[in-house]
Amino acid sequence: MKAIIIFVFISCYSCIGFSQTIPKTEKIKTLLEVTGSGKIGMQVVTQMIAAFKENYSNISDEFWNEFAKEIKPDDLVNLIIPVYEKYYTEDDIDQMIAFYKTPVGKKMIEVLPKVSQESMAVGQAWGKDLGEKVVVKMKEKGYLK
Repeated sequence: MKAIIIFVFISCYSCIGFSQTIPKTEKIKTLLEVTGSGKIGMQVVTQMIAAFKENYSNISDEFWNEFAKEIKPDDLVNLIIPVYEKYYTEDDIDQMIAFYKTPVGKKMIEVLPKVSQESMAVGQAWGKDLGEKVVVKMKEKGYLK
C-alpha cells in the first residue's frame, strides 16, 4: 500500500512539475513580444503601405485601411518561431528574455531601429565610396576608358 501511495505521489508531483514547464515555443513568443518583433513588423507594413499609396495614388485610403486591418502581427511572429527554434536553445531563449527585461536590454530595443537605420546609411555611403574607388583604379589600370 505504501508503494502505491508513493507511486501516486511521485506521479502527481511529476505531472505538476511538468505542467508548470513553459514550452520552448511559448518562451520564443515571449522573447519576440519583449523585443517588440510584432510591432517592428507592423512598422514595416505601415512603411510598405505608404510606398504603395505613393505609387498607386488612384487607390482610395479605404482600400489601404481595410488591407491594414487584415494584417496580424502574430502571423509574422508565428513565421519567425521556427527560425528561433532552429538556432537557439531553450537556455539561450531564457537568457535573452532575462537580458531584454534589464534596463540596458530595454534601451537596446528602444534604440536599435535608429542604430540600424543610421548604420545602413553609413554602410551605403561606404559602399558608394568603395564603388567610386574601384572605378578610379580600373581606369588607372586601363580596364575602363
